[in-house]
Amino acid sequence: MSFNFTKDYVLENDRVRLVPLEEEHFELLQDIAREKELWTYFLGKSNGYADFERYVKNALEGRTAKKEYSFAVFDKRHKKYAGSTRFFDYDADLNTIRLGYTWYGKDFRGSGLNKNCKYLLFRFAFEQMGFERIGLGAHAENKVSLAAMRSVGCIQEGVVRNLFPSIRGQGRSHAVLLGILKKEWFNTAKENLKNKL
Repeated sequence: MSFNFTKDYVLENDRVRLVPLEEEHFELLQDIAREKELWTYFLGKSNGYADFERYVKNALEGRTAKKEYSFAVFDKRHKKYAGSTRFFDYDADLNTIRLGYTWYGKDFRGSGLNKNCKYLLFRFAFEQMGFERIGLGAHAENKVSLAAMRSVGCIQEGVVRNLFPSIRGQGRSHAVLLGILKKEWFNTAKENLKNKL
């Protein structure tokens, strides 16, 4: 089954609902987007009103161009929108996709929300779409994100050296590449992650 960028995919469980990002989510997420520490490791900064408006516009344009598919993340426990995540770099010939651009407000981090989101996204990608692999990655200095990816079953696959400017303002930093394969999902990762929810 091919990924349909025009279809409104909704993924949910008892804890979280992921819905396609729309213009209306700009207002619902803009207060969280003002948390400057969210954007420390992003190349496309979104500090403040104008930058976040551009961020949402670019995400929507990415979907129209069939390059990216962004979700708004709704936390059912808190009854609030918590952040966003997206699929990107879809390759129909290789049957692969990447997952990233994930951010949540400070009130939602460490709450189990991310594990629920990843469970739904992985299940959708492997069980509904039949992808062979999902690629993920992070700035090498972003220890929290790297730990989060490993905790949901991702395996480190390599390092791209000197890809990013250093966050500390001098020199360069690496990108760490991780991934999860369809067979890993069905063999162990699905059950392991489900037990953590």
